[in-house]
Amino acid sequence: MPTDMDIARQVTLEPIDAIAAKLGLAPQEIDHYGDFKAKIRFSTLERIKEHQPGKLILVSAITPTPAGEGKTTVSIGLSQALNLLGKKSIVAIREPSLGPVFGIKGGAAGGGWSQVLPMEDINLHFTGDFHAVTAANNTLAALVDNSIYYDNPLHIDPRRITWKRVLDVNDRMLRKIVIGLGGSKQGFPREDGFDITPASEIMAILCLSNDLDELKERIGNITVGFTYEGEPVRVSQFGYEGAIAALLKDALKPNIVQTTENTVAFVHGGPFANIAQGANSIIATKAALHLSDYTVTEAGFGFDLGAEKFFDLVCKYGKFCTDAVVLVATVRALKMHGGAKLKELGEPSPQAVEKGLPNLAKHLENINKFGMKSIVAINRFPTDTDEELKLVRDFVTAAGFDSSIAEFHSQGGKGGLELAQHVINMVDKEVCRYRGLYDWDSPVEDKIFTIAREIYGAQKVDYTADAKADLKKINKYGFDKLPVCIAKTQKSLSDNPELIGRPKDFLVTVREIVIASGAGFLIPITGEIMRMPGLPKHPSAETIDVEGDGNISGLF
Repeated sequence: MPTDMDIARQVTLEPIDAIAAKLGLAPQEIDHYGDFKAKIRFSTLERIKEHQPGKLILVSAITPTPAGEGKTTVSIGLSQALNLLGKKSIVAIREPSLGPVFGIKGGAAGGGWSQVLPMEDINLHFTGDFHAVTAANNTLAALVDNSIYYDNPLHIDPRRITWKRVLDVNDRMLRKIVIGLGGSKQGFPREDGFDITPASEIMAILCLSNDLDELKERIGNITVGFTYEGEPVRVSQFGYEGAIAALLKDALKPNIVQTTENTVAFVHGGPFANIAQGANSIIATKAALHLSDYTVTEAGFGFDLGAEKFFDLVCKYGKFCTDAVVLVATVRALKMHGGAKLKELGEPSPQAVEKGLPNLAKHLENINKFGMKSIVAINRFPTDTDEELKLVRDFVTAAGFDSSIAEFHSQGGKGGLELAQHVINMVDKEVCRYRGLYDWDSPVEDKIFTIAREIYGAQKVDYTADAKADLKKINKYGFDKLPVCIAKTQKSLSDNPELIGRPKDFLVTVREIVIASGAGFLIPITGEIMRMPGLPKHPSAETIDVEGDGNISGLF
């Protein structure tokens, strides 16, 4: 079978002006980044606000295998299928991080005949948004350290600086470091560490801001540390918010590209769902809603992570409503949850599939908690047998949901026309009736426990001494009314990656709670989750190369 890159090179790309014209946008309403990429100008975003918004379809998934279950491929393929049925659809998804691209999971540009293009650009530097976030984050870190170096007018305690530097690379060596060595002229020695760029609060802010003014306001609200007296210090106290926002001015504009079938795609922002909110930017999603009849977007990892955060954070800050959920399930993932080893997932095993179905059941239950209409998209792999697929479909029907087999990877949009028609029927009959899971005004512990109990299935939440100390600060300084964005492993419904399937009677341990006051949420960090991933023993970088003519090989 041809690789994703082989397929991508078979596609005849349309000029970006032609792609924009499908939305009624003139060439002067976009900023061109070569022949096939562009950004939508702020003036254009303002103009289209008068358009009636279309329907929003969220694509999520069951608890995934390490390679993922194809949410992005399904999102892209579904949008293509909707267009084949004569509907005006845009797919709005996140940008890939270089960490996974050179690590193990791969990029986030879809696959097979359901990709966003040009895939090499999108998976690597694209329009520079990730670099802008990295630069803005690290410039702020340097400015804070510089203020302390020169007389420390805000009395910041260097031991209580909470703002970390970031890098868009999986690098375990940077998790815990010592900086400022070399004497007084080099600064002040202290322990520190790096997060990966998708975990940066700047990335979260970029994706939650509705416009430039809100972007600057949120940056000003960032808490960078605490004084010797224990008071929180915000960016607005320095007056740095304008400078940091200036670095992000172009990054805030949504990127417009195309799919393998020349369907319009917005690819913008990239927070991870296991350590951040896991959705593309609000500004891109809103633009897509005002420019199409059906917007397809995705939330990272399983429903317990990306989708919960999409409903409880993104929809509320974006002030939009989701009309339906497409839950992606694969036979491979169900086998894993049924106890099969990763190397055995391609081998027929109806018994393992059946044992893994409780994981799917839990995610279906969770969809109902938000009052959403939903359909299960069974993302078919070549190794799936008819017996295994029938087991899944019969189970979904018994649970009261519809299902459809999708083959977007091998067939493009035509591989999911039945799914697309189901979605049309589902959203056109219903008025959006989404509901949140918890009240933002509830105590922090109640918000965390509600998610842990209702979405993960936990029996209890435990707090380390550090987390209890964080709770005291949060309550003392008025951060307790913020929603929560739980950092948790994507490998399990619990906070223990070894607990596959549908764990029962487990405990979730919160070891610290990060105040992301600029983004507008708290981050309870559970289990052993890392905000700076490491590389695998055999990273994807081993197969990536570039030829003398500039063509890149080995990406996917």
